[in-house]
Amino acid sequence: MNLHRFCYLLMALAIAGSLYFPHHLLMWLLIINILTLLIYGGDKLAACQGWRRVPELTLLTFGFVGGWPGAICGQQLFRHKTQKQPFKTWFWLSVLLNLAVIAGVYWWLYQRY
Repeated sequence: MNLHRFCYLLMALAIAGSLYFPHHLLMWLLIINILTLLIYGGDKLAACQGWRRVPELTLLTFGFVGGWPGAICGQQLFRHKTQKQPFKTWFWLSVLLNLAVIAGVYWWLYQRY
């Protein structure tokens, strides 16, 4: 199994797992941020050992779906992906896009009337 497929399998399990708790969104954010932090740590270890790496698109996807606080923690804790361009630019664009989606959904659900 490819590494990125394993990461997406973990994401699917996180979605399924978060549905078993009363506060689905809160549990989703907790689980996805922990997974994102662990994936950044695993990718840093792979980089140091010369192993197969997690694709940047996968790291960006985990950040986009709500794991960006975990990604920021992972970047600082493991000193990973903090200087690399254009990843850094794409990462911050994905954070802004995530926040825009959250604001749009909030407005659509609560502010339309």
